[in-house]
Amino acid sequence: MSETTDTIFSKIIRREIPADIVYEDNLALAFKDIHPQAPIHILVIPKKPIVKLSDAESQDHALLGHLLLTAKRVAEEAGLKNGYRVVINTGDDGGQTVSHLHLHILGGRQLNWPPG
Repeated sequence: MSETTDTIFSKIIRREIPADIVYEDNLALAFKDIHPQAPIHILVIPKKPIVKLSDAESQDHALLGHLLLTAKRVAEEAGLKNGYRVVINTGDDGGQTVSHLHLHILGGRQLNWPPG
């Protein structure tokens, strides 16, 4: 697994910079995106530093499942009853801009396909 650099997300985990946190447990943290792409745009991140999805290893399977279930819970708590999208951007070509695995929860409006 690649090592993460000191990212904005690691600083949010350590509470060195503020974030609008909507959920936290011992494995994950969820907070509102500061540049929302939908009326509801929440990020779910693991507290374990994993750079990107392609760096996850077999021992991360429980954590990855936990992140998806956390996304489901956060979406429900955000009132996304008509549906939502969960996106994981991986690497430069995938549009990943922060070198820390994160899931985008997008909702609150009709989302088009293909996304871009």
